[in-house]
Amino acid sequence: MRKRVNIRMSGLGGQGVVTSAHVLATAASKDGKNAISNPFFGAEKRMAPAESYVRIAGERIYDRGELVYPDVIMIFHPTVITLGKCYTMPFYDGIKKGGMLIINTDKPIALSDDDYRFFEENEIPIFNVPATTLAVEIAGTELATNMGMLGALMGATKLVSMESMEAAIQDRFGKKYVASGGTATLDEAIKKKFAKKEQLLKKNMETIRQVYELGAEWIETIKSPVLA
Repeated sequence: MRKRVNIRMSGLGGQGVVTSAHVLATAASKDGKNAISNPFFGAEKRMAPAESYVRIAGERIYDRGELVYPDVIMIFHPTVITLGKCYTMPFYDGIKKGGMLIINTDKPIALSDDDYRFFEENEIPIFNVPATTLAVEIAGTELATNMGMLGALMGATKLVSMESMEAAIQDRFGKKYVASGGTATLDEAIKKKFAKKEQLLKKNMETIRQVYELGAEWIETIKSPVLA
């Protein structure tokens, strides 16, 4: 695993992209790593483009803000690709050789020959995971899509431990957390889906654990090392 891993999350407003980055960075910190998360978005409204960046390293991190050269790119909604709802074009711009692409989709998205050639030449595998479908099946709501995406990342990379992720989820949803704007609105929408906080925490972790297994199985099919 690389000494430092940079992750760019691209999605739409209301999918919890900002929350995902915060929870992931918190989990990494609980594992004793250095981590920073930064959100990036324009109009704070549902279905508008949104990005978040996470930096995780063994040493101190000095840079912040937009992440230009990611090791991992996570696409939370197919229209980020198909409709160009992304602040970074093409959606994989800047990804490092030997990196990883995780896409939330029920079926492979048709890309151009140039795109596939780029991924092949730069040894970048694509993990297509039906995070939204699984979120509905496991948690009963598409609002848990971001938990599915975190599970996919964890299973494929082992970046953070399950114990630290559970503690980070507890911090985010089980305690009094002050969020702003659309993030606070999304938090309230999520909590209304569940009668008790305990149920919310349980469903989030169930989603993460089940999709984690898919990520772990997928990475075993990759013949060349990823993020080496």
